[in-house]
Amino acid sequence: MSLAPTIKLNNGQHMPVLGLGTYLSTNDEGYNSTKIALDNGYRHIDTAYFYQNENEIGRAVNEKVTSGELKREEIFVVTKLWNIHHDPIHVEAACRKSLKNLGLDYIDLYLIHTPMGLEYREPEELLPKDKDGNLAFSDVDYLDTWKAMEKLVDLGLVKSIGVSNFNSEQIARILENCRIKPVTNQVECSPSLNQKKLIEFCKERNITITGYSPLTRPHSYENDKSLPKPAILDPKVEEIGRKYNKTPAQVVLRYLVEIGACPYPKSSNESRIKQNIEIFDFKLTENELRVMDSFHTGQRTVPFAACAAHKYFMLNREF
Repeated sequence: MSLAPTIKLNNGQHMPVLGLGTYLSTNDEGYNSTKIALDNGYRHIDTAYFYQNENEIGRAVNEKVTSGELKREEIFVVTKLWNIHHDPIHVEAACRKSLKNLGLDYIDLYLIHTPMGLEYREPEELLPKDKDGNLAFSDVDYLDTWKAMEKLVDLGLVKSIGVSNFNSEQIARILENCRIKPVTNQVECSPSLNQKKLIEFCKERNITITGYSPLTRPHSYENDKSLPKPAILDPKVEEIGRKYNKTPAQVVLRYLVEIGACPYPKSSNESRIKQNIEIFDFKLTENELRVMDSFHTGQRTVPFAACAAHKYFMLNREF
């Protein structure tokens, strides 16, 4: 059974360099994929309040702990503060709700899901709309949200805090005003969008990059050819894989780890979940890394188009 190596975060905590992505893994799929992953060496599970599967993820994690198969401290659980909870008055309650959903005493890593706040309403709406049918933005400053996140560490509710979908300018602004540094920035990261400039920017500041959609959602591409063609469908990647007796997906994940990202492949297929972590017994050559670099176009599968008018929209910068 493969175990991913860990990296030391800027607060001294350790994080496995590969995790299970769970977006759209709801109900039994979320539970089953997490259980399969934990059975096959994964020790890093990524979820979010917005995914609406924290209960299922937590059930799988707690079964492993209560059975004695794993200790709680062996499993690195990530979840996220959703956009409607950016106002500091909502942050602690939102975190405690995620803890209750997960059935855990603490969260290993808690992220601000995006820098862009949305209106909070009762009863709670995850994607509130205005009278014209557009997303109802709030203008809460993410710096105020961050200060409330820092208090969660003080309270012992979370071990580490970080951000997601933030650009370099937004990260720099947090670093200039924070008491506790973010340990990571979770962003879309794949051969099509390799984030090398953001990885370097964050590395210089001792912040890790965790990457969602590392395999570029091949099923989505089949339905929408305007999306970037996944590298896993390219003959050059297949050829590299044959050399190492690896699948194209394994080649892609190995590439992302080698350029300094921590990818979150998402799957509900047992054999693919097993394969996705078996990437630590080979290394790409310099020439193979250049081949993989050639797939970078900067095109996104998650462009956040509905948020383009938000004052904190993060994709107006190169990185």
